[in-house]
Amino acid sequence: MRAGAGFHVIAAAAALAAALSFAGPARALDHVEMATAGTSSDVSVFIASKKGFFADEGLDVAMTPFDTGVKMIAPLGTGELDAATSSGNAALYNAVGRGIGLKIVVSSGNAPAGYGHNLLIVRGDLIASGRYKSPRDIKGMKIAMPSTGSSATATLANYLRGIGLKFEDIEPVYLSYPNTVAALANGAIDAGLTAEPSASQAITAGYATRVTSDDVMDPGHEASVTLMSGKFINERPDAARRFMRAFIKGARFYNDALKDGLIAGPNADEVVSILTEYTAIKDPAIYRAIAPQGVDPNGRLNVAGLQKDLDFYRTQGWIEGGVSAAQAVDLRMTEAAVRELGPYVAKSK
Repeated sequence: MRAGAGFHVIAAAAALAAALSFAGPARALDHVEMATAGTSSDVSVFIASKKGFFADEGLDVAMTPFDTGVKMIAPLGTGELDAATSSGNAALYNAVGRGIGLKIVVSSGNAPAGYGHNLLIVRGDLIASGRYKSPRDIKGMKIAMPSTGSSATATLANYLRGIGLKFEDIEPVYLSYPNTVAALANGAIDAGLTAEPSASQAITAGYATRVTSDDVMDPGHEASVTLMSGKFINERPDAARRFMRAFIKGARFYNDALKDGLIAGPNADEVVSILTEYTAIKDPAIYRAIAPQGVDPNGRLNVAGLQKDLDFYRTQGWIEGGVSAAQAVDLRMTEAAVRELGPYVAKSK
């Protein structure tokens, strides 16, 4: 080493150390506890996690799967959970009516035309035998749905009204989506209102046949929503707003994967890869074949649809008091996120 070179190396190292010392330690990410359904209903959250949108916003989002949205309500109310992908279910409205602090903050999945993500499926042997020939033949059938007072019950009730039947004309059986597939296989139920990809899993396996989907049964239905605890909203409002920015980025990335009622747009390969990583369905071909859910790129909610669901829950005696859907909604964070991110511009498809 030539004379003086060692001095310059030492000086440079000292300068770098001083700069790092001045900058201080890296800021720790804010932790967020989130409940998920573990299905493609969580796609915006999965994308935000995988693509680093949460990390970019300084958030560490830990996702825990729950088998039904109803089970998420209590830990959201206590603040053990900060956020959750759920539905506008009866348990949520009863909690809001009792003054428990939790809110619907953004749409996670809806049913625009061509994007029917929740399928009514009937056991194949019932079709082969002639027991089921037309929609009214579901009268008297055991039909699986996720839980009492779930949004699926309201979707089915809307469909039954349209074909001249009542909810009381069927026998509801409350099962998780994976258990619905097993129950169809062993003949324990006759039909199911089942979300993708479990519905296609049952169809592909030969257990059931598709009858219709929620974009036809209840067009524009708000099938899944994202909730936040009051504690998260009120005590950590900055983190809640950053969460929503990342969520909307994920929703927009997802929209750029949609084309002609399929995951077939410009971002399709990435979205299919993310779904197979984060859900129990590991076959990419299933995700490429199913009708995916719609997700509004600006997070808009169908509040009138939520109220219609709530009105049905009330007819069943599942609602306590006079709570309204509007009381359960807080769109401030979503509206702020959309303002900050600017208008959604779709990729050319």
